[in-house]
Amino acid sequence: MSLGRPRVADGVACWNLAAASRVLDVNSRYAYLLWFRDFAATSIVARLDGEIAGFVTGFRRPDEPRTLVVWQVAVAESARGCGVAGAMLDALFDAVPYVNHLETTITPDNGGSIALFIGFARRRFAEIRRTELFGSDLLGADHEPEILFRIGPIDRRNHWDDV
Repeated sequence: MSLGRPRVADGVACWNLAAASRVLDVNSRYAYLLWFRDFAATSIVARLDGEIAGFVTGFRRPDEPRTLVVWQVAVAESARGCGVAGAMLDALFDAVPYVNHLETTITPDNGGSIALFIGFARRRFAEIRRTELFGSDLLGADHEPEILFRIGPIDRRNHWDDV
């Protein structure tokens, strides 16, 4: 498996992965293409035998440029349970200079994502603060609330790989 910066054309495969996940809010193909054009430096893909096996999309918060916001994480079914998501998250955070916090939102029923981000925080010896960012009143009655996970501050030199 190799990890690296996405190319615009990877947007199609990532759109397919998002749709296949059955848990992510799937954006248009155009959105993934545009994302990888404009936010490739804050996103990552995993390739296995030349095919996209996973992706993480992210961006710096405009009002807090030291915060990396993770928008979506997806891993192909054939690559799940192999540590791909955690490896992508670690590599992405390490590749984005000057950030010391990571944020994401997770619905309460998404145990896999909750475990992923708790694991990231543990590896980085960082605190997690959880607050409701958007409730069902804004998202619609058929959508679980989005809980903001704010992880940090993170000492970029202090994680499990150095122990």
